[in-house]
Amino acid sequence: MTVKLRLQRYGTKKRPFYRIVATSSTVKRDGKFLDIVGLYHPLVKDESQVRLEKDKINAWLNKGAQPSDTVRNILSKAGIWKPFAEAKALKAGALQKRANEKAKAKRAAK
Repeated sequence: MTVKLRLQRYGTKKRPFYRIVATSSTVKRDGKFLDIVGLYHPLVKDESQVRLEKDKINAWLNKGAQPSDTVRNILSKAGIWKPFAEAKALKAGALQKRANEKAKAKRAAK
């Protein structure tokens, strides 16, 4: 079961607002969710357009949740996605370096 961070639509016809939720990838768009991590009001043009709970978002991302394209854009504009992606890349680079060192030591032992 893959966990996704995605939008859940609320509001009336032609007046939408969205919750940003953590949910299973197999659940319908407006179905059950695991956690509410933010709100997005696309029709509002001031700073209250997006409200995010950064602690919850970082916790879900660290657990392996994958954001949808739209949520990734929202997180990028809020300055949450770039530090997370950089930390993930550094961790992956360190793991690759460690694996290369082990392989080199194994070849040298032969």
